[in-house]
Amino acid sequence: MFSDYIDGYVGNSGPVRAVPSLERLTPQEPARPERPPEPRRRYRTIWISDIHLGTRGCNADLLIDFLDSTGSDTLYLVGDIIDGWRLKRKFYWPAAHNDIVWRLLKRAKRGTRIVYIPGNHDEMFRQFTGLNFGGIEIRRAAFHDTADGRRLMVLHGDEFDAVMLSHRWLAFVGDTAYHLLMAANNWVNAARRTLGLPYWSLSKTAKHRVKNAVEFIGRYEEVVSRAAAERGLDGVVCGHIHTAEHRMIGPQGRQVEYWNDGDWVEGCNALVEHEDGRMEILDWPAEVAAREERLAATGAEADRAGVLAA
Repeated sequence: MFSDYIDGYVGNSGPVRAVPSLERLTPQEPARPERPPEPRRRYRTIWISDIHLGTRGCNADLLIDFLDSTGSDTLYLVGDIIDGWRLKRKFYWPAAHNDIVWRLLKRAKRGTRIVYIPGNHDEMFRQFTGLNFGGIEIRRAAFHDTADGRRLMVLHGDEFDAVMLSHRWLAFVGDTAYHLLMAANNWVNAARRTLGLPYWSLSKTAKHRVKNAVEFIGRYEEVVSRAAAERGLDGVVCGHIHTAEHRMIGPQGRQVEYWNDGDWVEGCNALVEHEDGRMEILDWPAEVAAREERLAATGAEADRAGVLAA
């Protein structure tokens, strides 16, 4: 069923054509100026997904911080970047969401190869598969060769979600319930910020404690990994279920790597590849907290040195 685009026959071969009418939609200058490009952490490849621009659940501030703190040769946008489902019901597009789009387009103009693989929430962009929007390649799926020689399949992953395939109406019901939970998550974190506490995901904690959710995630990971194994690939990178993960899974007696790059609604994660091919999942709230601790410690050391000098 999925072989046409997974095997690369749709959107992964031939010249990439531009979409002039879409390029005119380039956002205005950002409300929040971009930080200087140096110094930034440099990676060979970055994967991010499930940003859900157009919803209140999107952690735009953390993502802007991530984009201003990192750089890469290639950036994969692995689906659900814009939440068309929610925008159809109620338009919501704050300045911070515009700032994210501006940063992505700016990165493409600076020479970063950006590959956008639409998911189920931004499926309206799938009709543009094989085209180019402002320097961003739109693909249905992609294949990535790591620096150490592994070949990975990259796709959003909703194609392997039984609910999406068989009971689409139920997926919309679940989406409504999920956004109610995210509204509660926003209130909880607003209170935590007032108390000077770091970001914490209520929805992520709840999901990992519900048995059915854990079982669904496990089945999803195995089905996606089997698709990679059947094609003789070394692994797969996907998103969709908002759960960052790395596992070695051995369907049909062949071990493949399963990577999920997480999301920017709950966990705020990204998957990165270093120059030597080593890959890791970044927990950005933890990275920000560690950075603030280092800055606080540096400030305390400076104050102490000033006292001693006096």
